[in-house]
Amino acid sequence: MRGIKKCFAALLIVASAHAVAQTYPDKPIRVLVPFAAGSGTDILARIVTDELRASMGANFVIDNRGGASGQIASELVARANPDGYTLLLSTNTPHSVNPFLFKKINYDPVKDFDAVARMIYYIFILAVNPNLNVKTVPELIAYVKANPGKTSYAYGNGSGQVNGAYLVSAAKLDSLAVPYKSTPPAMTDLIAGQVQWMFVDGASSQGHVKAGRLRAIAVMSDKRSDIFPDLPGVGETVPGFDTVPWAGMFAPAHTPKAIINKLNAEIVKAINKPAINQRLADLGLAPGPSTPAELDRFVKEQLAAWGKKMKDAGIQPE
Repeated sequence: MRGIKKCFAALLIVASAHAVAQTYPDKPIRVLVPFAAGSGTDILARIVTDELRASMGANFVIDNRGGASGQIASELVARANPDGYTLLLSTNTPHSVNPFLFKKINYDPVKDFDAVARMIYYIFILAVNPNLNVKTVPELIAYVKANPGKTSYAYGNGSGQVNGAYLVSAAKLDSLAVPYKSTPPAMTDLIAGQVQWMFVDGASSQGHVKAGRLRAIAVMSDKRSDIFPDLPGVGETVPGFDTVPWAGMFAPAHTPKAIINKLNAEIVKAINKPAINQRLADLGLAPGPSTPAELDRFVKEQLAAWGKKMKDAGIQPE
């Protein structure tokens, strides 16, 4: 009798999950973006949710909650009702960097979230103010060394912070780190000459590069990128730029699997559309969709990789 009851209960759970997936979504879905409007993550969110609106027949609302290196948005989603109506478009900053950047964060990047889908890998560039007589990585290093303590670099996210610090440490440079809440204001000061260089994602910077307001001198990698084939990798001069910035969609922990799987299928379908795939690549966003299980494993691997990178860069938790 007890066995029959257990089987019946299991069937009810399956039926309930199926019913939820059938009706989901029936109200607006809020996607929290941990960086400001105009950032690469924000651009990605708007491109993909535009597709999801059409394919799922639902309204997706982008909620930009920048600040604290993505902690604000991450905490909100970690504490949200796990019903599929509050999502986090996270990156390696909240999920891979923050656990090592801060002595305490009020969320667990693994336990507090259910992975939905990895979406893209970011291609970052090393950009300088075009008024500098600097066109290569060796020239930038020489310029900074010739002006000890007189140059500075900006960052608006964990990728820029960690890799900027790593370049300073590995090349033995004396250059001041200047933090910003997000990438757009950091680029504004770089364009104005308030800072001299920064690592910045290709999506948010390409308009400025093409207009001549910024000069791209390398990609933040140990080798060249297929997306920016004319730019050398920073690692060709200073090895060690092998960590990968990324972005993916997450839901609060304990969100029904049927909803996770439905969201995953729609996100992957959207990214794999040839027009969207090409649009992302043109912006410096390398498509890399995954299953929920693949993203879950990836998050754990990236925690270890970024932790080592930060240790090598000499970054101490705040």
